[in-house]
Amino acid sequence: MPLLGFLPFALILFLASLKQINQYERGVVYTMGRFQGVVGPGWRFILPIFQTFVKIDIRTKAVDVPKQETITRDNVSCKMNAVIYYKVTDANKAINEVENVFWAVSQLAQTTMRRVAGEATLDELLSSREKIAKEILASVDATTDQWGIDVEAVELKDIELPESMVRTMAKQAEAEREKRATIINSQGEVLAAQNLTEAANMMSKSPGALHLRTLNSINDISSDQSNTVIFALPMEILRAIEGFGNVMGQTLSKKK
Repeated sequence: MPLLGFLPFALILFLASLKQINQYERGVVYTMGRFQGVVGPGWRFILPIFQTFVKIDIRTKAVDVPKQETITRDNVSCKMNAVIYYKVTDANKAINEVENVFWAVSQLAQTTMRRVAGEATLDELLSSREKIAKEILASVDATTDQWGIDVEAVELKDIELPESMVRTMAKQAEAEREKRATIINSQGEVLAAQNLTEAANMMSKSPGALHLRTLNSINDISSDQSNTVIFALPMEILRAIEGFGNVMGQTLSKKK
């Protein structure tokens, strides 16, 4: 009978000692306050009163780093935020080395982001976001390795600039586009001048080429009779027309 009375108490003690650890968790076990080891997933027997354990999630976590206001190296004020991806690789260090590892990683990411952004110029911050993110990743990961944390990636989400700076950058971009348009237009003028020079040289080598070109232009214009066009003809063409007229006059005289 005494044994039968002890069975319910033993069963309750046994069930209370069973602890379940899921696949994505690890358990840090302490015996009378001293670290004993890290146990994997499954049912684990933890002796009440004498032993305790702490479960920690080892899945990858995405933490939104809130917007941080900073001043770049060229003294431009801006706000930026990011997302940091990390996971626990050593449950022993994550529990025993840091009081709250998740809060510590978030605070470290914020301060590191402000520091790295302060060492870069505004142009570098806007055009080399991947480079800035890698610098933040390297700096944060070097510290969190001591905490049993592996930082997998850091991504910059948004960089917010003052309204006055946005307007200034828009003016700069507009001036840059106008500059390119002027350069392209001038290059076109140079090409046109080169082609005209080459055409003039070709016509000057052939006495009748300029005359034929003039007649072709007159023929093109003659289709529109609403305008009066005055041509300034070179002396060579006038002499050619005069000579042609003299020849035609002599021919008609002979026929008569």
